[in-house]
Amino acid sequence: MSQVKTSTMDGDLQKVFGNPVPELYEAAVGHDASPALARALELRSFLALTEEQVARVRVRDRVHADMDPDRDMGELSTDKLRFDAQWLEAALDARAGYRAALGELLRTMPSPDQAARPVRTAQIRATATLPPSAAPAPQRAGAARARRP
Repeated sequence: MSQVKTSTMDGDLQKVFGNPVPELYEAAVGHDASPALARALELRSFLALTEEQVARVRVRDRVHADMDPDRDMGELSTDKLRFDAQWLEAALDARAGYRAALGELLRTMPSPDQAARPVRTAQIRATATLPPSAAPAPQRAGAARARRP
């Protein structure tokens, strides 16, 4: 299996599902994989990608380099700084959204031992008596007569 990028929620996934993330991905390809596991790993993949992009692009480092006191102030671009700030804000918003969605899924999903047991529901029986006027009509009432040859 290829190298799995880490995310900040890998510990939570391992705690809930009981296996390290690479093993969870292997289990998710099986025919009996739970939909909750598949959904959790999908969200986790988006989170890992977003976190990698925030770390890799190093917008913060570019901003610091642009603001270096030894740098020529004539080279400073408010448009470039604004774009970097907007990009970083969007990436961090996406990260927060993925973390929230994955956290909510992990909090609300049934525990593995509950998922294996069938759910018992109460059978409600409705009993009613019909008033005499609502009694069913005799079986032949209104029936069409068969034609005789």
